[in-house]
This record gives sequence, C-alpha cells and structure tokens, in this order.
Amino acid sequence: MSTSTQLRIGMIGVAGRGGLWRSWHQPNGRSVIVGGADINPAHLEKFSKDHGGAPFITSDYSQLISRDDIDAIAVTSPDFCHDEHAVAALRAGKHVFCEKPLAITIEGCDHILETWHHSGKQLMVGFNMRYMNIFRSMKEIIESGVIGEVKAVWVRHFVGLGSDFYYHDWHAKRANTTSLLLQKGSHDLDMIHWLTGKYTKRTAAFGGLDYFGGDKPNELICPDCIEKEDCVEYMTGPRVQCAFRQEVDVEDNQTMIMELEGGIKASYLQCHFTPDYHRNYTVIGTEGRLENSEPEMKIWVKTRLSNSCREISDRTYDIKPATGTHGGADPVICKDFVDMCLDGKDPVAPPLAGRMSVAAGVCAARSIRSGGMPIDVPLPPDWVNSRGT
Repeated sequence: MSTSTQLRIGMIGVAGRGGLWRSWHQPNGRSVIVGGADINPAHLEKFSKDHGGAPFITSDYSQLISRDDIDAIAVTSPDFCHDEHAVAALRAGKHVFCEKPLAITIEGCDHILETWHHSGKQLMVGFNMRYMNIFRSMKEIIESGVIGEVKAVWVRHFVGLGSDFYYHDWHAKRANTTSLLLQKGSHDLDMIHWLTGKYTKRTAAFGGLDYFGGDKPNELICPDCIEKEDCVEYMTGPRVQCAFRQEVDVEDNQTMIMELEGGIKASYLQCHFTPDYHRNYTVIGTEGRLENSEPEMKIWVKTRLSNSCREISDRTYDIKPATGTHGGADPVICKDFVDMCLDGKDPVAPPLAGRMSVAAGVCAARSIRSGGMPIDVPLPPDWVNSRGT
C-alpha cells in the first residue's frame, strides 16, 4: 500500500485510448497526469494544449519512465508496443496500466507477467467491459444461481465499425495485431472467462478475409483515390489508407469455438462488415439462460423446470445508463487503477486474465491458419500461483 495521497501518472501514447488521461487528471484529487510520450508531434501538441498545465512531453518514452515525479505509467500505445513499454515501465519501478490486449503474443504476455512478478509493483489490464453496467449485471445474475450451473456461452459480435476501427490503419496487418481475435476479441474472450469463472483450455476456429483487402497499392490513401466518389468506404467518412490494399492480411470474418475448464462449451463469432454494432451474449445453465441486447440495454432470463422457486418466473432487466465513455466504464476503471496503486485494492481483472484472453485468441488464429485444427491453449508459467478471474 502506498503512503502517497496522489498518484502521479505518465502516458505512453496520448491519442486514441490515451484519451483516458482526462479521467485521471484531477489536480485536486487522487491522481494527476504529469506527462506524456508519443512519436506523433501533433498528438503531443494537442495533449499539451488540452491538459493546460504544461505537462512534460517527449517523443522518447524512456525519458518519461525515468522521471522521479512519476509513480505510474499508462501504456496506451499500439498493441505491438505493449510488451516493450510495459516491461520497461515495470523495470523502472512504476505501476502499470496496460490497455488490452496485454500483448500480441503469448510470449509477450508472459514476458510482462514475469517482469511484474519480480517488480513489486501493480499491474492492471484495461478490460473496461468488466466495468460496464450491462455485463456487471450479467455477472451478478449468473452468480445468483438463477440459471443454475453454466454449461454454454454463445457470443455474436457485430462490428459495424470494423472498417473505421481496423482496416484503414496499422491494425490491418498481422505483424501489428496477430489477429482481431486479440485486438477486438480480447474483450469478449475475457468476458467469457469472467462470466463463467473459467479459462479456455482448447480452441478451434475458421475465418477469412472476406471483404477487406485486395489489389490496391499499399501507399494509396482515400483522398487521392480516383474511385473515391463511388466507394462506400469513402462515402461514410474521411479515411487514411485504402481498406482494399494488398498488405491487408487480418481476417475480417471468423468463428471460434472453445472448451473451457470444467467442460463448458463456448463460441465467439466476429464479423467486421456488418451494418450495425452489437454484442449479443447468451449464457445457458442447467436451470435457465440469459441473453442481452446492448442496443436496448436489456437482459432477459428464461428459466426451466428445476423443482425450485427459480422456475416460477422469467425476468427482464432494464440496465440503468451510466455517464462517461465506453458506457461509463472508463472513469470507473481509471478510479480502480488509482485505488489499486494507492490503497492496494485488488483489481477486478487480475493480470493473468489479460494473458489468458490473448492466449485463447492467438491459438484460435493459429487454428484458422492451419485449416481449423484444434489447438490446446498453453498453461501460464509455473510461478503463477493465484489465477483469479
């Protein structure tokens, strides 16, 4: 437990998810943003201007993590940098918040976990879905026992903004992401683990690049394209790189099946060119099932005969709205990070959860690229003696 009353935080990556700094920067509260590192000068300039307090800025993250006036580092850089940045920060004696996915390889995750294990510092993974009202309600319903013992989980993820999120920039290359089963799917894989209390043991998957990618030059950007007036990708908003360029090699349509500890069966379906955005979860137990609707912010519970009072009624839950980004989750996870560092509060998502969601996604990607062959998910390192979910 820290004896400090205010956590001093530095950001590695100040754009995109780096925008979390706004939730942490409370000069009169329990946390303050001291500085930021980013290789993009425009991002640094905007961060400094919006911050308004003359924060330290640099293009060299090593200068940030070496500062004595920084207690913690938030790693919100691109996925392929997480391993390097998180390890360096932990070795520098800083607490670390690492945006999901923890890394883009199992080895990268284990590298971070081993460094954390020996550092004596705190590590949190940015699983903000654990803080969303609808998923917290689902967890509460399952733990109440109303649907009995969980036996199956089905997740359909309609990524209606898949183009905006992933195919006009660095995400579209395997070298940068491994698979969108990590970048986008790590949230859902973690939810499957969290809701069931079990980790994935074995997985198989099928997928392909069914819409994006193609034969366009890698250097082509939308404003320069002669086909832009008739291209649906250009019509819906300003873009950077062409989504149909040759280098795109990350699957945009995939189906993953899993066997979890305890024999629980699960499936995860992800498509990046749907017309709408929606996560649909179904959890089936021995005495009933629950299903959610994100757009409607509802959860339905159906019960079956069980020779108990649980069979008497079906139920509908109306989820109350929350303020803040990502359904109100971002301010809460930021507060939890501060409480963890200053007060020793246990995180809702332990570091191992970050490793196990990546491990499941990596193995599923391997399965896709080897004809759907089932693959066993490797166990965590032997020194992990407290798994947590």
